Amino acid sequence: MNGTSAAAEDRVFAALANATRREVLRLLRDGGPQPVQALADHFAMRRPSLSEHLKVLKDAGLVSEQRSGRQRIYRLEAAPLAEVQDWLHPYERFWRDRMKGLGDLLDRMPDDDRP
Repeated sequence: MNGTSAAAEDRVFAALANATRREVLRLLRDGGPQPVQALADHFAMRRPSLSEHLKVLKDAGLVSEQRSGRQRIYRLEAAPLAEVQDWLHPYERFWRDRMKGLGDLLDRMPDDDRP
């Protein structure tokens, strides 16, 4: 991996590290493109604070911004999340194998309910 893609990946992970930003992404995923005010209505913070979160998401390539008159409409850009999925996939397989092993062990254990 070259330095440029590593830096981009780091920005995505840093953006996802914050619960507010993850919630913004969920809102955009579930509700489609939305103006800043519609997003701000979901949070107990001032609009400039939300704008900072949106800037981080935009810098990470997770959202795009389009001006419509005086409004700024934000849209989810899910492509960078594919890199996160690719990175997480081996860990999912690891935990799935561990859970299967635990299930197999539990299936071999005698039930305490038998007389």
